[in-house]
Amino acid sequence: MLRPRAAATRAARCRRARRRRGRGGDGVRRRASIVVALGLIAGTREARALDAFEIQVYDGTANAPGVFGLELHSNAVANGVTTAEPPELPPNHQAHFTLEPSFGVTTWWELGGYLQTAIRADGTYDYAGVKLRSKFVTPPAWSKRVRFGANFEVSDLPARYEADRWGVEVRPIAAWDVAHLRLAVNPIIDVPLTGGAVTFEPAAQALYEFPGAASFGVEYYAALGPVAGLAPARDQQHYLFEVANLLAVRNLELNAGVGQGLTSTSNALVIKVIVGYTFDRAR
Repeated sequence: MLRPRAAATRAARCRRARRRRGRGGDGVRRRASIVVALGLIAGTREARALDAFEIQVYDGTANAPGVFGLELHSNAVANGVTTAEPPELPPNHQAHFTLEPSFGVTTWWELGGYLQTAIRADGTYDYAGVKLRSKFVTPPAWSKRVRFGANFEVSDLPARYEADRWGVEVRPIAAWDVAHLRLAVNPIIDVPLTGGAVTFEPAAQALYEFPGAASFGVEYYAALGPVAGLAPARDQQHYLFEVANLLAVRNLELNAGVGQGLTSTSNALVIKVIVGYTFDRAR
């Protein structure tokens, strides 16, 4: 039988041991929480890739009511990034072909969609997903020089071309015409629906137009990473395209460009062509 003093000493030792175990458990839990938080932060700081299937700046125009349009977007990565995080495929030597029908509902509302295909580096022709979109713009009567709008897209893409698969794109549109200069900017927000980070992918263009003939200029595209905290400069993608547009043929759209990647994570050389036709007899 323990004496009172010995019993008290033993009880004190037990209390200290329990406190030490508690502090150790709290420390383990705190360290685990820190590791998980750092993992989440690291995951959200990965810059998403630029949209490889639609390399285009929206200029705030839309099909007239009841008018149907059809475009073919095509581009080839002549010299690109040779690695990718699985399940995505490396973009080097890929070619992309997107068929885009569109229909003008009102003077300010246009509906459209995208059927995407690709030719892989090994020559395999592949299905690359679908998108549906709804575009809203200021009507032509609102202003002859300034246009605003927004385009909303929802996409379902194979994981080999977009790891997040399901996503939403919100594309604000602002455009200005100053004499023969045509300016437009699209501060695009990309929202994955599978839990990834919301990213910022701005685009812009500056064109000089020779009325009734052609326009020439540059287009800029970027993937800057999460909106909540942009990726480091070394992980961002930046592209500059020299472009030309044919304006001489009624109802025909022809856009061609050569793009250079400006960072190590960008594809070094991309060639693109967009051919479209608007079935509008009134024009």
